[in-house]
Amino acid sequence: MNFFLLSLIKAVVVAAVLVTTLAYLQWVERKVIAHIQVRMGPSRVGPHGLLQPLADVIKLITKEDLIPPYVNKFLYLAAPFFAITMALLSISVIPFGSEIHVPGGTTWMQLADLNIGILFVLAVSSVSVYGIALAGWASNNKYALLGGLRSSAQMISYELPLSMAVAAPLLLANSLSLRHIVEGQAGYYLGFIPRWSIFQTPMPQIFSFIIFLIAAFAETNRVPFDLPEAENELVAGFHTEYSSMKFAAFFMAEYSNMITVCAITTTLFLGGWLPLWPASAGSNYVPAIVFLLAGAISLYHGLNPARRLDRLTLPVVALVFFVIAAVFLIPVLKEALLPLFWFAAKTGALLFLFIWIRGTLPRFRYDQLMAFAWKFMFPMAVLNLLVTGLLVALFS
Repeated sequence: MNFFLLSLIKAVVVAAVLVTTLAYLQWVERKVIAHIQVRMGPSRVGPHGLLQPLADVIKLITKEDLIPPYVNKFLYLAAPFFAITMALLSISVIPFGSEIHVPGGTTWMQLADLNIGILFVLAVSSVSVYGIALAGWASNNKYALLGGLRSSAQMISYELPLSMAVAAPLLLANSLSLRHIVEGQAGYYLGFIPRWSIFQTPMPQIFSFIIFLIAAFAETNRVPFDLPEAENELVAGFHTEYSSMKFAAFFMAEYSNMITVCAITTTLFLGGWLPLWPASAGSNYVPAIVFLLAGAISLYHGLNPARRLDRLTLPVVALVFFVIAAVFLIPVLKEALLPLFWFAAKTGALLFLFIWIRGTLPRFRYDQLMAFAWKFMFPMAVLNLLVTGLLVALFS
C-alpha cells in the first residue's frame, strides 16, 4: 500500500478515536466523580447520559460567541487554537502497538517514529503553556492575567523535575525513540515479572514514575494543581473571557493533554503495548475474558434492573461486550487488537487515577506547589538520575 495513503488512513483513524475519547472522557469523569460524591451524574440525555457529550458539543457550537472590548484580538483568538494544536501534536509520535500486517506490507501502529520522539514530546508540552499565558494576557482581565501568570510560575516549577524524571528511564533504554523504549521493556524476570522501567534492573524507576506522575498533574492543570483556573479564586482563571468554541478548544486541550501524558507514562514506565504477563500464561485471552465478564455483569443487571430503563439498555450493552469478546478470539484480528488492548488498559487506568485524584484531594496554593517542586521533587529527581546513571555505568 502507498506510504502516503497508509499514513493518511492512520491519521484519520487516530483523529476519529481521539476526538471520540475526548468527548466521552468528560462523561466518564462526571460519572466517576458523581459516584465518589454519591450523586447520579449525567443521566437525562440518552440512556445513562451517553448522549450528554453530543448535547454539550451542540450547546458550545450554537452558543453566542462574544469578543470582549479592549482585548488584543489577534492573540485572544489565536491562544485557544494554539493550545489545542500543541496538545494534539504529541499524539503523532506515540506508539499504540506493535508492527501489523496490512494489504501490501506491514506498518507500525504509530503515526511517526522519530528517533528523538521523547524530546519532541517535551518540546511541544513546554511550548503549550504559551496558549494559556497568551489567553490570560490578551483577555485584558485581571483574573485571566493572574491565571496566565500562575501557569508560567507553575511551568517553571514542574518542568525541571519532570525532565529529570524522564531522563532516568532513557538511561536504561539507551534510546530517545518511544518505540525502542517500549521494545527495551520486553521480557520478564523469573518468567512473570515484566521488565518495565519501574521494575527494570539495575535501577527500578519507581521514583521517576511517581515524580513524573505528580508533575503530570501540574502539566495538565488538574486538581490538586489546577491553579491557572482556580474557580474559587479567579472566577475561571485564564479562560474567564472565553465562550463558545474558543472555550471548547481550551477544554479539549486539557483532556487531550491528559491522554497524552497518560500515554507517555505508559510508554516510558509501564511497557507500552506489552502484556502484563507472558502469552504462555494466557495473557492473549485476557481481553476476551474481561469483555465476557463485563457482558455477564451487564446482562445480570439488565435482568434485575434497578431502574426501568435498565431492562432495555443493559442487555444491549451486554450484547456489545459479547461481540467484542468474540472479536478478540479471531486469530486474524488478534495480532492488532491485543497490543491496543494492553496499551488502552494501562492508559485508561492512569486516566482513572487522574479523575479519582480530582474527586479526592483539595487544591494546593501555588506557593506550595513551587516549594514542593523545588525543595522536594527536583532534588529527588536529580538524586534518582545520578544513582541510575552510576548503576547503569557499573552493571550495563
